[in-house]
Amino acid sequence: MEEMKTGTTIVGIRGKDYVVLAADKQATYGTVKFSKKTRKIHPIANYMALATAGLGGDTQVLTRFLENRVKTMEIELGEKPSPASIAKYLALILNSTKYFPFWVGLILGGYRDSPYLASIDQAGGIEEAEKFTADGSGMTFALGVLESEYKKGMKVEEAVKLAVKAVEASRRLDVYSGGEEPGIDVAVIDAGGVRLLDEREVEKLKASLKR
Repeated sequence: MEEMKTGTTIVGIRGKDYVVLAADKQATYGTVKFSKKTRKIHPIANYMALATAGLGGDTQVLTRFLENRVKTMEIELGEKPSPASIAKYLALILNSTKYFPFWVGLILGGYRDSPYLASIDQAGGIEEAEKFTADGSGMTFALGVLESEYKKGMKVEEAVKLAVKAVEASRRLDVYSGGEEPGIDVAVIDAGGVRLLDEREVEKLKASLKR
């Protein structure tokens, strides 16, 4: 399984009225760069998204499970399910398969009535985050940046820039998260829904970090 491990860095930041998710785009197969354009942030509803680290097949299957679960619950409840309820559903799946686990690290972000951010581990443990969280092979480097530069009351633009900076730090230092070539995916989730930043927006932010 170690040979099939895919490296990644995913981060999440929670503000007063938003959630920001960010992830590198490189996928590896052992020590080989398998792809430089892998999407690791997946909208599972128009107000919720999942950032994924781990085996590509496992993350894709879990994403489809959640998409279907959200649609089913909307029909059954007559309203949008809360991100917290979807996190619990995901945790149940992961815990029920812990002896033959999905090889993943996950961050769920959403906004229904308020911002929600949580990391979910392979055994189904949920850690709700009031400020920020990170996962993946480069999480140590990303957390170092987040710990030192996060400020209470950050505007969404500041949080986006910090999320990019955190992933950039891991991309430079973690070989599995990529060097200079792969890009970064960023999603902003607020009362208006999920918005994936355009690649050009992210490149401008990266350039501003070097000034």
